[in-house]
Order: sequence, then structure tokens, then C-alpha cells
Amino acid sequence: MIKLLSFLLLLASASWGVSAEVGPGANLRIVNANIAPDGFPRDTVLADGVFPGPLIRGNKVLTLNVMDELTDSSMATSIHWHGFFQQHTNYADGPAFVTQCPIVPKHSFMYDFKSLNQAEPVLRWPSGPLVVYDREDPHGHLYDVDNESTIITLADWYASLFRHPSSILINGKGRYAGGPEVDFAVINVNQGKRYRFRLVSISCDPNFTFSIDGHNMTVIEADGISTQPLLVDSIQIFAGQRYSFLKADQPSDNYWIRSLPQGGSYTDFTNLAVLHYDDAPEADPTVDPTTNIPKSSLPLIENNLHGPTGFTVNGVSFEPPSVPVLLQILNGTQKASDLLPAGSVYGLEANKSVEITIPAFAIAGPHPIHLHGHAFHVVRSAGNTSYNFDDPVIRDVVSIGTGPTDNVTIRFFTDNPGPWFLHCHIDWHLNAYVGSVSSSSPC
Repeated sequence: MIKLLSFLLLLASASWGVSAEVGPGANLRIVNANIAPDGFPRDTVLADGVFPGPLIRGNKVLTLNVMDELTDSSMATSIHWHGFFQQHTNYADGPAFVTQCPIVPKHSFMYDFKSLNQAEPVLRWPSGPLVVYDREDPHGHLYDVDNESTIITLADWYASLFRHPSSILINGKGRYAGGPEVDFAVINVNQGKRYRFRLVSISCDPNFTFSIDGHNMTVIEADGISTQPLLVDSIQIFAGQRYSFLKADQPSDNYWIRSLPQGGSYTDFTNLAVLHYDDAPEADPTVDPTTNIPKSSLPLIENNLHGPTGFTVNGVSFEPPSVPVLLQILNGTQKASDLLPAGSVYGLEANKSVEITIPAFAIAGPHPIHLHGHAFHVVRSAGNTSYNFDDPVIRDVVSIGTGPTDNVTIRFFTDNPGPWFLHCHIDWHLNAYVGSVSSSSPC
């Protein structure tokens, strides 16, 4: 009788640093190995002989040859690429006896598929993450570092086949109650840099409550799909789920990273890792994690997570028209209300002074607003409630701020006829259609 080992590769928005990375074309060897991530040795089945498995760095096309090199001839395997939708490549989805026969020892199977219409997926398999990085990530301006060192994997580990895990592993390291003092996993950060962490649950069973002492986190992605930024101080993550969050903005020190399984505790320094700032001592945090347990006041609540939305100007997203605005005008369209895109073109009379007020928009801000064809007077700046009508700065890009009372005000003279683009100058937001067109008539 064949014993089936189904590997689940999790597509999560992640970057991490436990094992060497491979891909997007690679051989993955499924092998037997004896390892002791919590100090207790046990036989395992691993990808490329390591746990967690190697980070697979993908792109729009992936070619992964899975080779079954197990020594037990009764074992067979397959890999499900969790998070990939497998459009037009259903045969590569992986579940044995659903889309393929299992791979038996001394044989291999080539998974050849594309990441279609999926920006930045991160997968999870019991072995590790697969990341397809998005060069046009709408949150790309919010962080400086996003690589294999910022992936965080959470796993349950079993010394036997009992249902209850003997230990919890963070990036492949952990301790069990009464066991040896295995070194904690350490995630290194530099003070002043902005980090995107990719959190991946490769759990078989329990969910975890993840937190970092002294830190809030801004969630920007769930299961490979961007979300609107949400500030939290803890994340409950279930088996197979993935999140991306931002932050590493506290004074240089060492802080406990916590991954508490349901019903678990921090007895004997279990369920922990360390966030280490570069100029802090290379040591464990001085706080006793078993007695000084922070209480969450901003837990992640799924109902508070919202999917990405297009930005709007006066309630309208700028959708590029099939015919350029200038060509529409040259072809005889007279009224701004008749020009496309509808609702995004404003008609202005020639040789007039025009004032525009722009209240702050905090999400993914502050936003630098740029007007083509003109310089403008900034008569009210972000962070200021007063107006300067005497000698304001004259420029063509202005930050609209993030404060609740910000109401940036600009003035310019319509002495340059034509359609001129007014838009946010963050590239990702331009792609998200944050803009409008002002069309000033000829003299």
C-alpha cells in the first residue's frame, strides 16, 4: 500500500531567510532526513533536505521539477502550490488523485505554470514559501526592505503522531517544555529602515496569535492580495494564511516575537523568537516573556480589513480614455462635460486665477500632487492652518499631508491653453488612476 505525502506549497506575500532560495526554474528534491529544530531529533520528509524548505522566488512563469528521492518505496508525494489559481494549468495544481497521480520514489513530475493576474502571491507548502514579487506593488513606496530576510514562517512540530504539537517553530527554530535551550530564531533590522515582513503559517493544525513586543504592525496584504493599510498590534493567523505587515520603528533593542498557539503558553520560553536591531547587543531580550505578556488592544479583526480600492478625485477614478483628451478637443469636442474620461475633465476659462483646495488623504499618504503645464502658488501648506497670500512658494508639486485639518490650497493662472494632467506623483498611485485633467480654453 502506498503512503501518500501531500506537500502544500503556500503562496503568501513573503520574503524570508532560513534556507537558500531557488527558482523560478529549479529541481526540488523530496528526501528523508533526521533533524532536530527543537532539540529533539526525528525522522522527516523534506524538500531539498531543509526545514523550512527553500524560498522559491518566482516570476510570471515557474518551472519546478519535483523529484521523489524517498528511501521508502511505499511513499509517494505531490505538491500543491497553495495560492496559485492555475488558470489554464489545472494539471499543475498538485492534489494527488484529484489533478494528478502521486509521484512515486525514483520518479519526478514537472510543474510548469504561470502566475496570471496575480500580483505578489506568496505560497505556503509544508516546506516553505514561494514568492512572486510585484514590481508595481501599490504599497511599494511604504517600505525599503522586502527580501528573504523578512519572511517569517510559523509551524507546529511533532515529536510523535499525537495531535498536540510538541513545539512551535518560528523560522524553523523552537523549544519544547523541559527541552534543551535551542537558540531562538533572530530577525535582524536596521534602525531607520522600513520593512515589509511576510508572515506565513505553515501549520498543520493550530492557529497562532502573532505579535512583536512594543510594536504595532500595519497590515497591507492578506493571502497574496493587497489590502488597505490597517494598524494592529496582534495577528491571529490560521493554517495556510499569509499576511504582510510593516514596521520596525522602535528604539534599538531586542524584542520578543511571539507566536502563541491556541491554548498555548510561554512556559520554558516556548513559542518565541527575537527581533534584533543592528546596534543593540546580540542577546535575548531582558524582559521575562513568561510573566511580562503584553495585552493586545488592537487585534486584527478580519471585518476591519478592506480590499484595495481605486483612488478617486471628487469621487471619480481617472480611467484612461481610448482617445487622448487633446485629440478629442482637436476633433471638435467643445464642452468639458463631453470629454472622456467622464467626470475627470474640468473646463477652465482662459486667463483666470484658479484656486484648488485639496484635503489630506491619509491612506498610503502623504500624496505629492503635481500639475502639468503650470507652476502654482501654495497659499496653504500641509501642517499649517494659516494662508500666505503675500509671498507663497511657487512650485509644481506639493504634499497634501495626512493630518485631519490639512487642506492644501493652491492658485495658478490659466495662461497655457490645453488639457493638463493633475495627479499624485507616486507611480503606484498614478497606475491606480489618481488624477484629473484641467482643460483651459484658448484665448
